[in-house]
Amino acid sequence: MKTLLLVDGSSYLYRAFHALPDLRNRNNEPTGAIHGVLNMLRRLHKDYPADYSACVFDAKGKTFRDELYPAYKAHRPAMPHDLAVQIEPLHACIRAMGWPMLIIDGVEADDVIGTLAKQAVEENMQCIISTGDKDIAQLVNANITLVNTMSNEVLDEASVVDKFGVTPERILDYLMLIGDTADNVPGVHKVGPKTAVKWLTQYGSLDNIIAHADEFKGAIGDNLRKALDWFDTARQLITIKCDVDLPVRITDLAPKPQDTGQLILLYEQLDMKASLRELGQQQSSANQSQSGGPNRNQTAAAADNGNNNAVQTHPGTYQTIFTEDELNDWLVRLDAAQLVSVDSETTSLSPMQAKLVGISFCIESHQAAYLPLMHNYTGVPQQLSLDEALNKLKPWLESAEKPKLGQNLKYDKHVFANHDIQLNGIVHDTLLQSYVLESHRPHNMDNMAMRHLDIKTISYDDVTGKGVSRIGFDEVAIDVATRYAAEDADITLRLHQALYPAIQSDDRLDYIYRMIEMPILDVLFEIERNGVLLDYKLLQKQSHELGEKLHTLEQQAYTIAGQPFNLNSPKQIQEILFNQLKLPIIKKTPTGVPSTDEDVLQQLALDYPLPKLLLNYRSLAKLKSTYTDKLPLMMDRNTGRVHTNYAQAVAVTGRLASSDPNLQNIPVRTSEGRRIREAFIAPPGHRIISADYSQIELRIMAHISQDEGLLKAFAAGEDIHKATAAEIFGIPLEQVDQEQRRYAKVINFGLIYGMSEFGLAAQLGIERSAARAYMERYFARYPGVESYMQQTREKARQLGYVETVLGRRLWLPEINNANGNRRQGAERAAINAPMQGTAADIIKLAMIAVHGWLHKEQLRSKLIMQVHDELVLEVPDDEIVLIKNSLPGCMCNVLQLDVPLLIDVGVGDNWEQAH
Repeated sequence: MKTLLLVDGSSYLYRAFHALPDLRNRNNEPTGAIHGVLNMLRRLHKDYPADYSACVFDAKGKTFRDELYPAYKAHRPAMPHDLAVQIEPLHACIRAMGWPMLIIDGVEADDVIGTLAKQAVEENMQCIISTGDKDIAQLVNANITLVNTMSNEVLDEASVVDKFGVTPERILDYLMLIGDTADNVPGVHKVGPKTAVKWLTQYGSLDNIIAHADEFKGAIGDNLRKALDWFDTARQLITIKCDVDLPVRITDLAPKPQDTGQLILLYEQLDMKASLRELGQQQSSANQSQSGGPNRNQTAAAADNGNNNAVQTHPGTYQTIFTEDELNDWLVRLDAAQLVSVDSETTSLSPMQAKLVGISFCIESHQAAYLPLMHNYTGVPQQLSLDEALNKLKPWLESAEKPKLGQNLKYDKHVFANHDIQLNGIVHDTLLQSYVLESHRPHNMDNMAMRHLDIKTISYDDVTGKGVSRIGFDEVAIDVATRYAAEDADITLRLHQALYPAIQSDDRLDYIYRMIEMPILDVLFEIERNGVLLDYKLLQKQSHELGEKLHTLEQQAYTIAGQPFNLNSPKQIQEILFNQLKLPIIKKTPTGVPSTDEDVLQQLALDYPLPKLLLNYRSLAKLKSTYTDKLPLMMDRNTGRVHTNYAQAVAVTGRLASSDPNLQNIPVRTSEGRRIREAFIAPPGHRIISADYSQIELRIMAHISQDEGLLKAFAAGEDIHKATAAEIFGIPLEQVDQEQRRYAKVINFGLIYGMSEFGLAAQLGIERSAARAYMERYFARYPGVESYMQQTREKARQLGYVETVLGRRLWLPEINNANGNRRQGAERAAINAPMQGTAADIIKLAMIAVHGWLHKEQLRSKLIMQVHDELVLEVPDDEIVLIKNSLPGCMCNVLQLDVPLLIDVGVGDNWEQAH
């Protein structure tokens, strides 16, 4: 019996777009959906050999269903721009692969598939339909089977019943009852899958349900009877049309020869490295089988061009190190290698707590090994002693002369430190390479391997499971652990060989990587290791006080509302504010109920007491739950300190991100928030010193824009906000009052964040016309700023990124988006990103300089925090004068701008006092 394979291309197109990472080629063009669909098609051909096949896509424009029901699919947003631009090259690739492709006007892909499937049954063929669309289950019969390649689900007649609870013949009835939200087709109100199955089981068919509609009681019976007139329309919308007039018959759908030359051109344009390699291997195999020997042809050569070196495609050989002789052999190889990729497998994701389970290595020939040390499960093979193995490895691990590579080696550095080993010789980190090249992309190894190597790696979930069934890595079988851990080390080395040449080819990116990101790794490790001493008793006292204030606020809220209610319940707050107190409705949620979000409460708080009280309550409740309650629980019992984690590769601007705990989000605008910083203390005989860059982003704006007015004001050491106020209001500097200075401050900071006149009006509480007048006056006085903004928008649209003063690339994937809001958001980011990014570069250079100076002078002072534009140090009493006097010069000289950098330095017994 012959087989017809039909692919619902439109179904997979959207799923691939949303499921895969934001893959792009060298021209920053999106390719993720193309990768996903083509990989799926190749897999289908291998898994389901067929005599005939076709890939079917929806045509542009309306179908007969839109004419029948104008609201059909009307709720769906327009196709994203990043998906739309992939359709044409995807179709070209499919045709070049030899797949017949069908796009029929006036109907959907489902209808084309249904028509061909019906023909296949009539001609006694087996038909396999690859789709992710549940509607097509109505076609399943003895000859028609559905497969979902993305979920590995196969649906025949029996499994349709298992999945939906009804036979394929009743799928149409089932869908008419529950509706199809994906297509905006209503069903019977309040009838879900369980009710639909129950009714169809009892009555046999929808027609029989309709015949007995008067027997259904209650509200659900009323809903059924209301839907009776709708069913005829619903049936036409949901039924797959199986009589489409097609320009082809099944016999016209035999696979065509692959156009290898065209595929090479397409894959090269799309940077599809793995696909090029596969073409090369196919051609090489074909030539060898024909000639009896190797014959390196054009396709194979194409697969090795660019970053696709032969070494990258070399298959890995993975070994498990069980014996002392095997470890000794690997020590010799590690010692001789020019570069070694190293990775640790551990008991925890917490850097300060994690202990080793095993270590993997990979050397330049892609030979990788896994050294299991602490696996623990029934039947586990004999492993080398942890202490003995680490004693052998310690000289190599601690040698600064033995170059090492890894993925997020700051974490591994902590793990080895937990075993009293100082990991030295770190020369490369693929996490940071990816971050320097593509700050807007994900930087986890699985994603990077797919994006740059077209390799799907074994994931952590694959070997440990998920959720409640997850096991610790020490319980993973050693043979499985070897494949996973050795692959990690191997893939890291391959990624380095793909990424680092791209960094080396650009002097500015090379500087960012070698002189900022790599050196800051060691500095951050030391800061995290130092930690900050915490007065947990003070936090407990503050928590108690906050609890009492929250209780008082609750009672006040009850009095205003006239009854008790849950201040944490948006539904109850909505009832009190809008139904009982009759406050004006500012906006509604997507479900149509009045919103009680923070913006709404802030607007209402201008005129009404309860919203103001609720905002205060929320603020204090967040302080209590996030900081005063939580911080003592995060304190390391061994050190009495909290040890935050500084992530280098998170913020696209280059800023560091603090977590566990987040020290950067402690609110400081309220007295209660500032009091939390009082709990960050110096030990006896020490003080806290804070060094903060003053108005650094405005100074960077002056430097980048080269605006004469800003440059002059900063050079003269003027109060920049007073100077701006004097310019905007046209008055002498000495006549500027505090209100005018406040307006100027909002304008100064607002404009460097790309604030619109609407945003400025909201910030200042004035009319938009007044805000527009202020902006016009500002730009008239500072024309260089307006020129910078316009040039930056244009450059961003052309390149897809903007740059810092030092050359860090800040990518803006939405800058040419067809969606106006998203595009405007990217334009605002484009204006601000060079300032934020340059500030990030400066503070990192300052940390490197201060860290180096402290070590060079063998001082006992140490860096303990970095927050925004501020460095915080723990300083012995006898070094306070030296640090306070020398720190400004050390921090101000890391980068020369056309305006002076200034540092505010403070000293105190705790962090708050040091401000």
